[in-house]
Amino acid sequence: MTELMPAYERVPISDHEPERALRVISYGGGVQSTALLALAAKGAIDFPTFLFSNVGDDSENPGTLRYITEFASPFAQQHGIALEVLDKVRRDGRRETLWQHLHRPETRSIPIPVRMANGAPGRRNCTADFKIKVISRWLRHHGATAETPATVGIGISLDEIHRANRRRAEPNQRVSYPLLDLRLRREDCIRLIQEAGLPVPPKSSCFFCPFHTVDEWRTQRANDPELFSRSEDLERFLNLRRAALGRDDVYLTRYGIPLGTAIQSSPGEDCGDGDCDSGWCMT
Repeated sequence: MTELMPAYERVPISDHEPERALRVISYGGGVQSTALLALAAKGAIDFPTFLFSNVGDDSENPGTLRYITEFASPFAQQHGIALEVLDKVRRDGRRETLWQHLHRPETRSIPIPVRMANGAPGRRNCTADFKIKVISRWLRHHGATAETPATVGIGISLDEIHRANRRRAEPNQRVSYPLLDLRLRREDCIRLIQEAGLPVPPKSSCFFCPFHTVDEWRTQRANDPELFSRSEDLERFLNLRRAALGRDDVYLTRYGIPLGTAIQSSPGEDCGDGDCDSGWCMT
């Protein structure tokens, strides 16, 4: 096995952190957080628990779900790491997926960052409701409090440092960025994953995320037309509901036209549609 370079030395626990405070990784199933899994398996970072908040088997990128089932979970178990898969649970005790929430008859607002006619993204509550709060609830049930917050590691690498935000996501959490502490870039993450004997995972996100780049939409249309068709159906459904409320149309791309028209099969320049800046989803 390749020896760890000095940059990969174990990240020390801060002196002010309580000895028994929880230390978890918000695991998204993508490249950066899988690199954290590889680092934890090496003992290079001290995070014994990884939490994957599943927005729903009907909502997550199917490739991410397959990767977790076939590779990440067995790898974690092999190395004594707890990889917990969490669901959003409503107050009445029922589990709810993001897809179900978007289709609830009483839902008037859209929690995903759909694009307005001018291309600007709308409000985004999906990350908070289906990632941050779900993990916060698990932490609360396992003893994390505002007085003894859990350290939650997020997989943002050095080339994405602009996405880092040191503010506490929830009162019972203290956000940490182990890849930044180790000064690791995405290419370093890929190398760590490969050195661990794991395949490189696909990008993690909801399959209908309006932050997809044009190339990601093109890939979905070419490689998974059924999934692309479901994305089109969602866009149409949201606009039918908005029309009934007397509101303007919204879109899943920045172009201000329906998804099937905006995304063509031919390759071309992709300037990107933007990105979630929190690091909770697409890592």
